[in-house]
Amino acid sequence: MKILAIDTSGLTATVALCEDDRLVSVFSIQYKTTHSQILMPMLEKIKELTSLDLKTIDAIALAAGPGSFTGLRIGTATAKGLCLALNVPLIAVPTLDAMAYNLYGVERLICPMMDARRSQVYTGVYTFVPEKREDTSLYTYSMKTILDQKCASIDEIADFLNAQGKPVTILGDGVPVYLDSLEQKLKVPFSVASVSQDRQNAASLCQAAAQYMREGRTVDADSFAPEYLRVSQAERTSLEKKTEDNTGNSPDSGAGSAKPDSDANAFGMKIPKVKERVFIRLLKAEDIDRAAALEKENLGNEAWTLEQLLTASTRDDTIYLVAEKQGQIIGLCGVQNIQGDGEITNVSVDKNMRGEGVGYKMMRQLLERGRGIGIVNYTMEVRSSNVAARKLYEKLGFKSDGKRPGFYDNPKDDAEIYWLRNTQSE
Repeated sequence: MKILAIDTSGLTATVALCEDDRLVSVFSIQYKTTHSQILMPMLEKIKELTSLDLKTIDAIALAAGPGSFTGLRIGTATAKGLCLALNVPLIAVPTLDAMAYNLYGVERLICPMMDARRSQVYTGVYTFVPEKREDTSLYTYSMKTILDQKCASIDEIADFLNAQGKPVTILGDGVPVYLDSLEQKLKVPFSVASVSQDRQNAASLCQAAAQYMREGRTVDADSFAPEYLRVSQAERTSLEKKTEDNTGNSPDSGAGSAKPDSDANAFGMKIPKVKERVFIRLLKAEDIDRAAALEKENLGNEAWTLEQLLTASTRDDTIYLVAEKQGQIIGLCGVQNIQGDGEITNVSVDKNMRGEGVGYKMMRQLLERGRGIGIVNYTMEVRSSNVAARKLYEKLGFKSDGKRPGFYDNPKDDAEIYWLRNTQSE
């Protein structure tokens, strides 16, 4: 699973690329440049230095707000454009949730604070809960939201934290602005995150987005709008002027003043549609049982056994991928590098998911990743009667190079031999 993450919600512009559980690249800048000046060059530089083929990206992750109104709009426009151009889903992660991931594994309270001006901060409260895996001493952590992100005064958030009665770590660009006030108001022990953790970081956004992706929490890019939490200064001024014109009173004069409904949607935002998406990732040890069962369902007696699949998938010269949807393994494919020729060893798709492009998406990634382990040409065998599979491989560029008569049993069938040759290397 390959995710490109973008966060332009604050003073820091940050972009990251992650693949499965590996951070490939992260690029962050907090300097005297605007996000409109720096975002695209940052993306281009990551693309150049990592030899990134945009077609291999599975999703775009975006810090979805709150934050700078201009920054959010720049990031949103860029992310939506990429999603629509690449036909991939958008993973919209609340800005403060992503910031909390800077302190992954911290079991005390975590309170990001972004300066919202007017003596307010965008804030939320989180913690990480340890979860021990069965039959091992390994612990992982899941994030728990104690207070959903909101716009609050320093008094409000200090009172909330004091009521929790637990130590807290604070971070974000609102901390240096209101630190003196926080030192006076906070009664619980608190610390300030280090300089490496105290601002937006697209690497943390990637980590949060990967969890969202596993849970199927993607949104429709076309209808997405950022979560601003409050109206902008320009819209506030316009609203105040309209109120004054309509009542003859200023907004602060008491009688006749109109107070915006705090629950009203001032931007006409559409509620994002949640879609169940398929993403491709490397096969893991915990996937073997389901992968073997999927092979058995598709190939019967010709299927690899669990032991064969486990042995093959742990070799240095192989790549095995799975397709996952809503936490369920619905596809498997694998390739072995034999002196520069990649032998496609396995291709299986859940019978209920056929015709939805799962096989094509898996194979496209497998071919791309195979280049990374030195594969130049690809070959495979398929039953001559398997018309759907043959059409898929031909769509990917494979060409028939002959047959092996009577190769398959139960039922008897010929094996069609396919090759995908890199003519540029010849």
